[in-house]
Order: sequence, then C-alpha cells, then structure tokens
Amino acid sequence: MINSTFLDKIAQVLIEKYSDRLVKTIIVLPNKRAKVFLMEALRKRVSNNILAPKIISIEDFVQDIAGIRTVDAIELLFEFYEVYLSVTEKPNQQSFELFANWAKTLLQDFNEIDRYLLDPIHVLSYLKDIEDIKKWGIDVENKTQLLEKYIDFWKLLPLYYQSLYQHLLNKGIGYQGLIYREAVANLTHFSNNVVDAEFVFAGFNALNASEEKIIQHLLANDQAQIFWDADQTFLNDPYHDAGLFLRRFKENWKQYKFNPFEWIVDDFSQSKNIQIIGTPKSIGQAKISGKIIEQIVAQNPSDKLDKVAIVLGEENLLVPLLYSLPASVGALNITMGYSGKNNPAQILIAKLFKMHTNALSRKSSSYVFYYKDVLDILTHPLIEPYAKTSRLVNTINTNNYTFISHQKLMELNQSPSDLFLLLFNKWDDNSLAVLQSVSELLLTVKQNLSNDNEEEKITKAFVYAIFKVINKLITYYSKHRHIDKIETLHAIYKQLIDLAEVSFEGEPLSGLQIMGVLESRVLDFETVIVTSMNEGKFPAGKSQNSFIPYDVKRELGLPTFKEKDAIYTYHFYHLLQRAKNVYLLYNTESEGLDAGEKSRFITQLEVEKQPNHNLSHEIYNAILPETAYKPMVVEKSAAVMTRLTEIAKDGFSPSALTSYIRNPIQFYFQKILRIREVEEVEENIALNTLGTIIHETLLALYTPFIGKFISEADIENCFKLIDAEVLKQFKIVYKEGEIKKGRNLLAFEVAKRNVFNFLKVELARIKADEAIKIMALEQTFQRELIHPDLPFPVLIKGNVDRIEECNGVIRIIDYKTGKVEKGNVSLKSWNGLTQELKNDKIIQVLAYAFMYENEANGKPIEAGIISFKNLKSGFLPFQFKEDKDIQQIINDEVMTNYLEQIVLLLKEILDETVPFEEKI
Repeated sequence: MINSTFLDKIAQVLIEKYSDRLVKTIIVLPNKRAKVFLMEALRKRVSNNILAPKIISIEDFVQDIAGIRTVDAIELLFEFYEVYLSVTEKPNQQSFELFANWAKTLLQDFNEIDRYLLDPIHVLSYLKDIEDIKKWGIDVENKTQLLEKYIDFWKLLPLYYQSLYQHLLNKGIGYQGLIYREAVANLTHFSNNVVDAEFVFAGFNALNASEEKIIQHLLANDQAQIFWDADQTFLNDPYHDAGLFLRRFKENWKQYKFNPFEWIVDDFSQSKNIQIIGTPKSIGQAKISGKIIEQIVAQNPSDKLDKVAIVLGEENLLVPLLYSLPASVGALNITMGYSGKNNPAQILIAKLFKMHTNALSRKSSSYVFYYKDVLDILTHPLIEPYAKTSRLVNTINTNNYTFISHQKLMELNQSPSDLFLLLFNKWDDNSLAVLQSVSELLLTVKQNLSNDNEEEKITKAFVYAIFKVINKLITYYSKHRHIDKIETLHAIYKQLIDLAEVSFEGEPLSGLQIMGVLESRVLDFETVIVTSMNEGKFPAGKSQNSFIPYDVKRELGLPTFKEKDAIYTYHFYHLLQRAKNVYLLYNTESEGLDAGEKSRFITQLEVEKQPNHNLSHEIYNAILPETAYKPMVVEKSAAVMTRLTEIAKDGFSPSALTSYIRNPIQFYFQKILRIREVEEVEENIALNTLGTIIHETLLALYTPFIGKFISEADIENCFKLIDAEVLKQFKIVYKEGEIKKGRNLLAFEVAKRNVFNFLKVELARIKADEAIKIMALEQTFQRELIHPDLPFPVLIKGNVDRIEECNGVIRIIDYKTGKVEKGNVSLKSWNGLTQELKNDKIIQVLAYAFMYENEANGKPIEAGIISFKNLKSGFLPFQFKEDKDIQQIINDEVMTNYLEQIVLLLKEILDETVPFEEKI
C-alpha cells in the first residue's frame, strides 16, 4: 500500500487544523476529478457525521471571483465575428470561413495575454512593429494592395481586442483569459466579502500570472494556505523540468521569505520496480496492458485494483484497451469520454452532410446524389432496420444507378417513410432549417430504439450526445443568422464533434482506473501503467499555434514549448512519485503513423537512475505463426454428396470443371453452397460485363443468318447496325449505368471497335472464298457421359457461342474478350490435362465438341477460340501435336483420350473420400 497519498495528507490537515470551521473552508484543486478522492480521504478520517468543506477546481474558483460565465470556443468565435463585422469596413470584411482560419489563433493569443496580465496594446502593437520592420526595405511604389491589407490587419489587432473584450463584458460572458483578468481586478472586493472563509490550495504545479496573483493576495491576507506536492529530487536539481515551476515559486514568492515551503517530500527516490516495455504499433501496447492487469489479478485475486491506474498517453487507445482487459476485472472507472468522432450517430450525420453538400455542389436545380453516399446512409445500422428501403437498395445495385437525381430517388421509393424523407429531403442554404431537420431526424432515430434492450439504451446515449451538439448549433445560428452557408455549418459541426464525448458509467473510488494524463493530477497510485511513451505523444512536442514569435514570448514571460514540456514532465514524474510498480510502454516503430522516438522521459530515467530503482527494459514482439495461412479443407458430407448427385443429373458445365481445377474451394462455394457474389453497383464497366455486351451484340447481328450461308452484303449491312446495337445491348446489360463519359465511354467505344474488327475479319474470310454457314448461336447442348469408372452417369451441359460450317468442316467457336494465343489451345500430351489450369480453354472447347458430336452427322469437327484481342490470328483451333504431326480434326482417338482425362477429374470430384482442398 502507498504509505500516505497527497490527498490523505490534505485530509489529515483539514481534520487537524480546520475541523471546527470546515463548512467555511474552501479547498481549491487543479481539477474537478480529485474532489471525489479527497472526499473519500476525509470520510476515512471521521467517525461521525460532519458538514463537508466546499471543494472546487481552480477554474470554477476564478470564475466565482470574476462573476462571469465562460463560453465555449465555437460560441466565442461567433461573438468575435459579430465584433469583427462591426469594426471592419464592408469592402474588407471576410466570410466566416476565412475569418475562422486566423481568428482561432488570435483568440488563443488574446487568452494568453490576459492570463499572464500583459498590457494587450503593448503586445499587439509590438507585433505590428515587427511586421513593419520585416517590410522595411520595400519601396512605396512596390507596396501592393495585398501587402497594404496585410499591414492593416496587424494595425487592427488592438481594436479587435478592445472591442471583443468590451462586447463580452457587456454580455457577462468571457473566455478563460478575460475571466482571469477580471478576477484579478475584482480580487480586493472579493477578499473583503469573504472575510470568514478560508482557502486551501492543494496540488498545484504550473500557475499563470493571474493564478499566482490571486493565490499570493489571499496568502498575504492570511485567508489561505497552499500545499505543494514537491519532491526534493526534482526541487533540488536546478535542471530538472519537473521542479521548474516549484523552484520559481519557492524563490520568488514573498510568502517563502519567512514561511516554510510545504510540502517537500522524498518519495521518488524510494524503492520502485520500473519496467520499460517496447512493442511494435499501438495495439500491442493495449494487449500488453491487458496482460499486466491479468498478472496482477492472478497474483492477488482479492485485489480490487483501485490502486492500479492505466494512463493513456493517446486517447484513441481506449477502445483497444477495453477489449484487451481480462474478464476478471470487475469494477472499472474510465475518466475519459468515448470520442465523438467514433459515435455511430455522428458518423450518420457526417455522411448526411457529405451527401447533401456533394448534391449542392453539383447543379442545385437537379439535386443529384452519388449512389455511394445514398447507400452509405441507407445501410447505416441506425437507419437500415427502420427505413424499409431494402427494395430500393436492391434496385440501385441491380440497375447500376451511379448518380440519382432527387426526383428519381423519390420515384424509386414510392411509399417513403418519415425517416426516409428526413434523410433525403432537399437542403437549401438555410442552415437553421437544415439543423432543425437533423434534430428531428435524431429524435426519430431515438424513437426507433427500445429501452428494454441494453445495446439500444447505449445507442440512445450516443444519439443524445449528437442531439445536444445539434441543439447547441441551433442556439448559435438563431442568434447569428448572417452566417448561413452549409459549408460553414459543416466546418463548425466538425469542430464541435470533438466536444461531444459520451461519458462511461463507473464507480470512481473502486476498481481499475483508466485515465488521460491530465486526469492523473494530484492522484497517487501504487501500480501505474503508462502507454504511448513516444516523442510527440508523451511529451506532446512543439506546436507553435500563435501569432506571437518565440523570442517575443520569452521576453514578455509568456509560456513557450519549454514550459509546456515542463508541465508534462511534472505530470509524468508525479505519476511515478509514490508508485511502487511502474510499467512504461512505447511503440518501437520510429517511422509511420503513431510512431516516434522513445520518449526522452524513459532516457532520463535510465541516465538519472536512482539507487533504489530497479529498471528493466524489454522488447515484446508478436508471435508469428510458422505458416501464415492454413489452406481450407472441407470433407464431403452426405449432404455434399447429395448435392453433387444433383449437379451430375442437372449437368456439369465446362466452366464448372475448370472452376474445380482452378480452386476446389471456389467450386465448393459456388456450386455446392450456391453462394453468389453480392449485387453491387458497377460504377466502371467490368471486363465480364463488356464481354457479355460484345457477345449479345454479335448474337443480335447474326441471328437472322442462322441456317444460312452469310454473304458480303450481309456483313456490310451489319456494319451499319453496330452503333445502334451496341448501345441497345449496353442499355440492356448495364441498365442505368452512365456510358456518356469517363471510362465507360471508352468501354463503349472499345465494344464498338471489337465488333467492327470482328466483322472486318469475317468479311475478309468471305472474300477469300470461305463458305460460312451459321449453324447455331448461343445455344445450349448437353450429352450424358457414361463410363465404368464413374459411380453414375454424368450430364455434361453448356452454352456454345457459335457453331458454323466452313467449307464442309464443323467449327465450334468460343468467343474470348481477353487475349488467347495459339499455344493456349495446343496440347502435346494427354497426361495431366486436368491437373493444370493453363489447359482450361482446351477442356472447354473439347467439352463443346463432345456435346455436339452426335449432331454433326459424321462431318469433321474443329473446336477453338476467337480472341478479340488477337483477331489477326483469326480462328484458333484445338491442336494435338505429336512429334511433327498436328491433329486438328477432333476424331475418335482425340475424344477417347480427352474423355479418359475428364473421367479422372469427375471421379475425384465425386469421390467421397477426397475432400475439397483450397489451392493457394
């Protein structure tokens, strides 16, 4: 156990010195969270009922002194814009979006100037002078209008400051700096009015000039006491950043010329086990944290874990950490909220904004939606179960609607629900109307959720968090109607989302504590696990988001990145100060996302190692399996065998046989389980769709010639029909897909060119005195294969693209839109025909020959391919090469050898003992 935490010592002081006047005692702490822990520490020290002292955070205390309400960043931005418009000449006024880009930074500078009680006119004039010096050497005639405006901007800063300050004061509201400045101005009046009250300041580290002045004033009046949590290791080391502020206060405050500096402790140098653990990526840190907790529970199953804290250097590790915690963790307290960015209701509203802003950015008269935006919303888990739009989603997918006008969408969904209308009603540039519509949508979503279902109750909390944000925006926009662009509204909404956290329910005084760095202030734990110990994360690193240059900040006494680093250093070392077991986790990856060098704090611990500290350093890597992936194996059950019998009866197609050769598991999914690909919008025409269009066009052009010899005139007439027929087939196959622009227009032209080139080759054949008679087009043939090695007869069935008679020889032709070479249909040995995928085209065309053999009436048969990407080669027939002999006609010997190989393949497919095994 920790011998005595800082808050325990404060509780002891309160009971010993203030017990008779606790009601009149006000304890001021750095944050609100510590209040619960201090109350608990007090409760443990009293045996009977007492009236508790008032415990407040420093910000609330200063607000009480000033008597001014604080405003959030967005409301402040709106108020500043009002002021900006009132003091800026109309021709120079900027839109809200442009204004917001620089106003946020300027407001931060105003805040710092006020918190540190600097003369704003002096500071802002200083900035103007610096800019003047920068432009010193530019001749008058070279000063452009843009440059003049730039200089004028700096001149206006004092006016902006004074006007905003007065405007906010008149309304009784303010940003933090203004409140602090007013609190200092009101300090004498405040201290005179609270003569009976006594203030106890506890656990502070970095104070701004306003806070220093307030505390020193109350100390000088004997109205307050202050207790620091200073460890002598840092306080006595003039270079240690953890003691930077405390050393300054100890040296500079009048209070400490005659009074002791309380308290200086010696806790950090005591015995500690510090384990430094490196692991690749962030998720690894969450997993290791879970393992550490599991070990702690295993060693002491009765431990409530209330003296164990996990401090997340990066808040987005929260969800992975929760999934990594062992089930043995009972009570849990999370001080951080669940990020608004990941809130499912927020994701829905973000998608809604995206869909409507995209529609508005196109022609607003037609109001056209992009199909992905529409489907994203209709398939969202908060919408899909209640909008009754599954038929609409199916229609969009099957008809290839890429862009859908608002009117068309309403026509496709003839009986829309109220929810559907709230989602897809047109937005205009009236931001207030849009917000009210979104607010109504969230109320409708909430009504769809049940209170009886635990998951839906949680979802309601998410919806409510976003509902509050929307209502806040409605309030802002009601007051500031001149800011009325949807783009501006979207930008402000995205900023507000960061504030829309959903709090976790928990018991703060029992169980494992999970918190961010700032929430750990004033608290002490026995076991501490700190994640993301990398530069840029812990400490946060430099960020110069200010108009005031670094050297000016140094001169004026404003905090720079050095002071910010010192604050982080204090927080880090305070976490370790009274801890017995410390685990510091960092990402070993120095490059890429979420990466960075190992934190300087780890290096500092190693370099300045205390004698009683036991430091160990380990690198954890994920255990890689010996085989990256184990191929899937599916045994043939009775149900599978029944299905195979059905297929054998209905017919094995040549493509089914080649599918098995390609990958037996693919055959299993497609033919046995009958799993089809999900119907999706084909935004760009796929190759198989293009192939279908070419096939169908040729079928339409050649159908009139079935059973006839084709002439030159027939082909010449076909040339005239190409454009109309290709367009017609595009409409049939590709439905509502866009073909007038982009890749699809190119595909349309490619289809026309392929058909044109095919007819050109056909015409050349006729001119070369080939007598071509069309026997069949896109016709299905079938034939039963009976063999002693097969358990039962198997039907071979397939669709042949074209059968023609050319100079007395039957040609069975399969069209291929891809490239096929002569070698793809040539064979040297029958052995292993069905073992290699490269023979798939041979297996296909010979299967067609087998099916048609009885229809040929003894005429010689050739089977082959016409490749649209190799039309110059014309018809590519199957050839069997043996030494120098080439067999092109499919005779009995060829067919017998082919069937022997097909029987081997079918025997394997139908063998109950041979499982379906995945090929990788």
